[in-house]
Amino acid sequence: LTTTPGRMMIAALLPIHPMLPFSIINRTLTKKLVSDVIDLVYRHCGQKESVIFADRLMGLGFKQAAKAGISFGKDDMMIPEEKPAMIAKTKGEVKEFEQQYLDGLITAGERYNKVVDAWSRCTDTVAAAMMKEISRQEVGRVTNSVWMMSHSGARGSPAQMRQLAGMRGLMAKPSGEIIEQPIIANFKEGLTVLEYFNSTHGARKGLADTALKTANSGYLTRRLVDVAQDCIIVNDDCGTERGITVRAVMDGGEVVSSLSERILGRTIQRDILDPISGDVILPRNTLVEEADAEAVEKAGVEEVFIRSVLTCDARVGVCGHCYGRDLARGTPVNVGEAVGVIAAQSIGEPGTQLTMRTFHIGGAAQRSAETSGVEANTDATARVINLNIVTNSSGAPVVMSRNCEILLFDAAGRERARFRVPYGAKMLMTEGDIVTRGTKLAEWDPFTLPIITERGGTVEYADLIEGITVIERTDDVTGLSSKVVVDYKQSAKGADLRPRLLLKDAKGELLKRPTGGDAIYFLNPDTVLTVENGVQVAAGDVMARLPRESSKTRDITGGLPRVAELFEARRPKDAAIISDIDGRVEFGKDYKAKRRVVVKADQVGDDEPPVEREYLVPKGKHVSVQEGDYVKAGDPLVDGPRVPHDILRVLGVEALANYLVNEIQDVYRLQGVKINDKHIEVIVRQMLQKVEILDGGDTTYLVGETVDRIEFEIENEKRINAKERPARAEPVLQGITKASLQTLSFISAASFQETTRVLTEAATAGKVDNLLGLKENVIVGRLIPAGTGAVMNRLRAIAA
Repeated sequence: LTTTPGRMMIAALLPIHPMLPFSIINRTLTKKLVSDVIDLVYRHCGQKESVIFADRLMGLGFKQAAKAGISFGKDDMMIPEEKPAMIAKTKGEVKEFEQQYLDGLITAGERYNKVVDAWSRCTDTVAAAMMKEISRQEVGRVTNSVWMMSHSGARGSPAQMRQLAGMRGLMAKPSGEIIEQPIIANFKEGLTVLEYFNSTHGARKGLADTALKTANSGYLTRRLVDVAQDCIIVNDDCGTERGITVRAVMDGGEVVSSLSERILGRTIQRDILDPISGDVILPRNTLVEEADAEAVEKAGVEEVFIRSVLTCDARVGVCGHCYGRDLARGTPVNVGEAVGVIAAQSIGEPGTQLTMRTFHIGGAAQRSAETSGVEANTDATARVINLNIVTNSSGAPVVMSRNCEILLFDAAGRERARFRVPYGAKMLMTEGDIVTRGTKLAEWDPFTLPIITERGGTVEYADLIEGITVIERTDDVTGLSSKVVVDYKQSAKGADLRPRLLLKDAKGELLKRPTGGDAIYFLNPDTVLTVENGVQVAAGDVMARLPRESSKTRDITGGLPRVAELFEARRPKDAAIISDIDGRVEFGKDYKAKRRVVVKADQVGDDEPPVEREYLVPKGKHVSVQEGDYVKAGDPLVDGPRVPHDILRVLGVEALANYLVNEIQDVYRLQGVKINDKHIEVIVRQMLQKVEILDGGDTTYLVGETVDRIEFEIENEKRINAKERPARAEPVLQGITKASLQTLSFISAASFQETTRVLTEAATAGKVDNLLGLKENVIVGRLIPAGTGAVMNRLRAIAA
């Protein structure tokens, strides 16, 4: 057995138990591993032993840390030797982009994007080299103490070390744009006056942000607590058959959160079967423990149907089975636990951390290098779905479909990864290829959206009139001109023009697309034309391209408001328009300042006309589909962030919950904060408490009225029992502020906001408050119905 004296000392404190072998101590213990050890002690030895162990561990830690003399010295920060070479290389690349711009090959915007991209990559490689240098461990050489502090998880992060010994990298202006001259020096080398001045932006902004955002974050917590306070565990099992399907979360082909993480501590709703043998791995109603989750992951199960608070049928509060494990104790949750407040605090607490953290990294722009291709992340067999490819004049295959995906399957035939490949990408593989890890599968330019020909022919301009719909833009620097489509709606002459490109054959007839429509390509404002009128083009050639604007820095400042925006269910500005039905896209006749996009479903019966939906798109918006494309319900017709209300209407509750959980998790994950999904689900359940009546049936409800879901269900049961027609309704998504004000308890609503209005409305409607939540009981001075209060309430109910 090879070990160190320090590990022996820790092992001496470990309680004696067969499930706590020396091997759990005999490894480099970082912050995470120490908490895992304490967790194991708690699981196997109970609470008392854990308390004693943690206390002794603290004593040992302080005693040894005092003797260890781990200190912070300037020589501990090592600047990598290859840094000058890396910087020189990037400077060369930047020069090349400058040259391409001067030669008119790329626009100013593209040049800016490419420069920023090159510098972010350079910063990352320098940082990686520095970390490698600092973390090198050799016999006879003292381990670097700053690296020990950071690596153990005590203080400091690679991002901060990067600024001390790597390079500070790109800075953001107060407006959020990135200054393209990076700060090449680090704090150890010292900044030049200009670099120092540029970095003051970030520092000042960070301090101002911190002051403002603690308030913001606290207010978010308050709203969350208020909306979820009456969510209490009421019984063990509501007996529902419903649930939600979970699978691993992928981001660009990397597993961000594995299936085992997502099902840990949840109740299984349907038996989990081994995909190969068909044996039952976990039966229904199992509470998934660590070992079970690993077994499921090992068997290669893709998705699991679990119980969730979103689908819990308990009338007030939620049931224990739908909630799953109590995350604080690792046991099934107790009846009477106030899970709503726990959820609200779990989501709100990191909010304060997040806000505080912005200024640590100064304005150092954390702009992730834009993805410009996909690589295989494992050795696998590649398959392609929705493939539609043309080969362009230089012989490269170009993707023409808008929903093409590459799937990777391992030897057992399980799907390992799935990548979206955008329109206009270059395919570097074919169906059925066996690829190794790191193979490039496809690549594309992330900064432009191209318009590509599907077959060869002659280009003809239509409604492209100099000075009205298209102008020659001459670049001041390069003196080169390019044809750019302008927003033609401003001028009186351009009101009913629709700039487009036509493809014709040698006889001058319009060509047909492979999908069946005419070869007409509509152009959006700001599109740069790359072909002249009357030129011959081959299939797969780019006729025009639409530059994308450079991305703003993703700072958690974008984070907190984003979380609030999602929980308040606000409609994002410039939102996507999504299709309500499956069907083919057609462009209808234009309407004053809007374009008509019609989605026509396929013919169902002979006598019925096909279903069609019409969408009006403002002229300046970029329509992301072309005529003749096939779209599914929920696919975007116009680019932009999706509106949660639309997702709920078109795809239903589960899709909405999935969207909200993933979006909120993305914001926190960017800051390295882990939150359990079930907390977000509890809040989303509270946001979906109301339904809107579509048809009153024989009830007293009016069409368009918003009613509480539970009242609605009770009313309908009465109608069905009386053999009358029940009402129909659809769920409504409410933001947390609105949901708090519309809760059944008027005392709780009045103590939250707009007290006068809430109380006058309650008085005029003659409302009764049944005192079911926590707040209303605190306000009237009764025992709250959680914890021991729940026990008292149950005893009272039995006694009554």
